[in-house]
Amino acid sequence: MSAAINSNGATSDRRSGSLVYYGVDQLRPHPAYASSDIAVSAPILSALIERGDTAFQEPLLIARGRTIIDGYDRWELAKRQGRPTLPCIEYDLSEQEALVWLLQKLRPSRGVNNFCRILLALELEPGLKQHAHANQRHGGLHKGSSNLTEAERLDVRSEIASIAGVFTGNVNKVKQILTDARPELMLALRTGEVSIHRAWGWLKEPGHQLEHLDLHRDRCGITKTVNALLRVHRNREQQGPFDPGRLANALARLDSKRREGLLIAEIKVPGEVLLLSPKLCQTLTQQGKLIHETD
Repeated sequence: MSAAINSNGATSDRRSGSLVYYGVDQLRPHPAYASSDIAVSAPILSALIERGDTAFQEPLLIARGRTIIDGYDRWELAKRQGRPTLPCIEYDLSEQEALVWLLQKLRPSRGVNNFCRILLALELEPGLKQHAHANQRHGGLHKGSSNLTEAERLDVRSEIASIAGVFTGNVNKVKQILTDARPELMLALRTGEVSIHRAWGWLKEPGHQLEHLDLHRDRCGITKTVNALLRVHRNREQQGPFDPGRLANALARLDSKRREGLLIAEIKVPGEVLLLSPKLCQTLTQQGKLIHETD
């Protein structure tokens, strides 16, 4: 008896699942999961390791052909630790049904980002289009036509978005990204280094995708460094030595050439923060009183 998948991704008859034990090397990832190059994150594996043997008490969920639906993290850890077998609950699900359920399990809290879930959900697109064509024929509309109407195409995209747990607009953006993005940008999307919207915006300048990516990485690196420095200064529980009024006056007295040469950038850090490089600090100090006078 096959267990049908409902809109929530759960089987309509959970009793059809059977508790079985399989060798770790007998289990396999879903083909869509494997082709999307999704990997279990290090923090999730670390959390499992801390749980010890209790991490393997919950069975994996698998479909026909010993295809893993839920439990990739435990399977990966079991391979690394050389465990021989794992408990599994096996359901009589087709490959497509298994993918729908798999996507319901892979929410952001499980370490799989929106881009990767959309990649997986797009594997369902041919079947959803076929279903839409069947509805056409059943309704007597567009007989003999191999093309979907715009409304039907939107319905297919909406269904993909619903299964992946994202907005329909992100599905449209990912389809364009898959066509036009450089491999380096695709990898950054898979790892969550870059958001879908940001990468999609970079497609408008095809020849500058890698430049945008490098600049984004530089900014992220600067932000991390600044945040680390701010934590140190805030923990000291004392005000910095610079007087804001004197600083403003010193900046105003800079000659035009030096003002034009200043690099000014917005950095996303908490609070109201103004940072000075050592060279600028030295230049402003040479012009006059910049630092608080001490008693």
